[in-house]
Amino acid sequence: MTLLLALIPMLSFADSTQVYYAEKNVAALQELCAQADTRDADLLCRYRLYPLTQDQRYLDDLPETLTEATAQELALLSGLWGYRAAQSSLPGLVRNGRRAERLLHQARDRDPADPFVLLVEGQTLLFKPKLFGGDKREALACFERLHATVRARANSPIAPMEAELWIWYTHRRLETDEADAREAALLAQNPPPLYREFISDPP
Repeated sequence: MTLLLALIPMLSFADSTQVYYAEKNVAALQELCAQADTRDADLLCRYRLYPLTQDQRYLDDLPETLTEATAQELALLSGLWGYRAAQSSLPGLVRNGRRAERLLHQARDRDPADPFVLLVEGQTLLFKPKLFGGDKREALACFERLHATVRARANSPIAPMEAELWIWYTHRRLETDEADAREAALLAQNPPPLYREFISDPP
């Protein structure tokens, strides 16, 4: 059992989802998420489970908007609609992509420094074609702000290493001189399984 898993009983729901996600422990994450009794927890579970399972059920019945929502909830829903867009045909890609953009804009209006706002915004800028507003340099700035934010917060649903992973990956996409050194620094931290796989076989 890794040190992260040994600490699970001491962690909050959000922290636990992060640990199980990084460890690729789908069964434990699904069991934890069966206890989700708030909208925020449900969205967080869907957001963490879909990339691990590619199970369409986690993208079913997504609301198009939220009332009285936090920045985190809006950012998570934006990310989920982004997943829907990525696996849609062209008309669905455009429609779902616009929904994701609208929700992310609302999330930024609520709290531009929220960790999930910064994560989803950075990923959106990184993967979106430049023609449609993608910008790898802006993505890097988002991930750097994310890293500073989660390091400064006692209880963050995103681990600093996850932010470091995205910073490294963006440097890799930008082909900067820092990419190799950042990869070595990540590997020296003995990252959990999901992060190791991302480093060894990035998208």
